[in-house]
Amino acid sequence: MPSPSRLSSSNDPDWLSALPDRQNWRDIFFTVRDGLRLYGRHYPAPGSKLRPVLCLAGLTRNSRDFHHLASALSNPDQPAPRHVYTIDYRGRGRSAYDPNWQNYQVMNELLDVLDFMTIEGLSDTAIIGTSRGGILAMIMAAVRPSNIGAVVLNDIGPLIEREGLLRIVSYVGRTPLPTTWAEAGELVRSMGQRHFPAVPDHMWEEIARQQYNDEAGRPAQGYDQALNRTASILDGPLPELWPQFKALSRVPVLVLRGELSDILSAATAERMQREHPDLKLLTVPGQGHAPLLRDALSIHAIMDFLARADATWRGHHLA
Repeated sequence: MPSPSRLSSSNDPDWLSALPDRQNWRDIFFTVRDGLRLYGRHYPAPGSKLRPVLCLAGLTRNSRDFHHLASALSNPDQPAPRHVYTIDYRGRGRSAYDPNWQNYQVMNELLDVLDFMTIEGLSDTAIIGTSRGGILAMIMAAVRPSNIGAVVLNDIGPLIEREGLLRIVSYVGRTPLPTTWAEAGELVRSMGQRHFPAVPDHMWEEIARQQYNDEAGRPAQGYDQALNRTASILDGPLPELWPQFKALSRVPVLVLRGELSDILSAATAERMQREHPDLKLLTVPGQGHAPLLRDALSIHAIMDFLARADATWRGHHLA
């Protein structure tokens, strides 16, 4: 039985264990090339000259997934605070739904991310990509390499395990909408506990509040349910992204793999480590797909990685 990684501890430094009691980010609404209005966040680190971070979420997820990590990375009480940005893809979180569900495609989402980076003056940026966000990072490295200076791949690689993807597809757009936050926490716990034994019972409602939007104090859908129309994988073999992964060879990479992941296999992670000249691999105990990025082990690993990668920072951040 895997030993769960602690998700909080009284021994953690204050800047890591405690979240601010007020909003510590700037809301960003922006319009992309086809007129859709999307949402992002900026967690400022005033005066920081370090490489900024852009966090990209999973298929149905949003900026809220990165709140703990972004708060820690930008916290002025820690030794090296840095600016952190997040984005809600079209049809997720607080971004507008696309009237045409066929536009929920990776390349459209990449163009939206590139628009956001241009608007915010981001280049040579550290990308933290969870699942689909990591796929976007690999493709970005191939088509716009100057935008990337370092990459954290959170439980994703060039080869996706079919069994895990089938599990994800089975619930996209098919999960009932809970009527209360307590019910939402219980629903998320029932779906995720087997893959995340490290999560204590009281934390499941917090995780539910990341996944669902809040409308008048009640849970609301956190993504366009039409996403399930784009999620079928039954019409052919899964594409492998080894050429796109190879495009990351010019930048340092940190791979976080959930010990219980059914998306990124240990064998694929080890091959990534062999084929990349500067890749560090961390297995996150007691977590599956994808690690929640709110445990001390993961946050410290990301901070240490970013500090090392700053040696190649040559960009200019406009914030």
